[in-house]
Order: sequence, then structure tokens, then C-alpha cells
Amino acid sequence: MIVTLEHLRSIPGYGRKPGFCAGKSREFFAAHGLDWAAFRHQGIDAQQLLDTGDALAVALVEWARQCEGGQ
Repeated sequence: MIVTLEHLRSIPGYGRKPGFCAGKSREFFAAHGLDWAAFRHQGIDAQQLLDTGDALAVALVEWARQCEGGQ
């Protein structure tokens, strides 16, 4: 499954507005050796996010699955 920028921008429950902050998301990608620019244009395989072990990354993958009908 591919997690997209739309999923990142729409995840609920982590602030006053839906979505994760782009600046911190870029920092997260850099810290984990992930390509932010490629993600913005193509998305990222969910497993790459899960492999980070980060709780927010796991939550994002779960949100993407819900958005895509539970894939």
C-alpha cells in the first residue's frame, strides 16, 4: 500500500487541524533516511514507514488504510 501526502495532510486527532506538520515531517524523513521529495510526488510504501518503528508513522499507515477501505 502507498501512503500519500494527502494521507499525511488529513490524519485527524494530532492537533487543532487535521494532518501532520510538513516541517516536522521533513525532519522525520531526513532522520530515517527517507526521500521527502519522492514521497511528495509518489507516496511511500507503507512498510517503509512501519519499519521506522515510530508510533506516529504507524498511526499514519493505519489512517491511510482506513482511507483506502482497509487495504
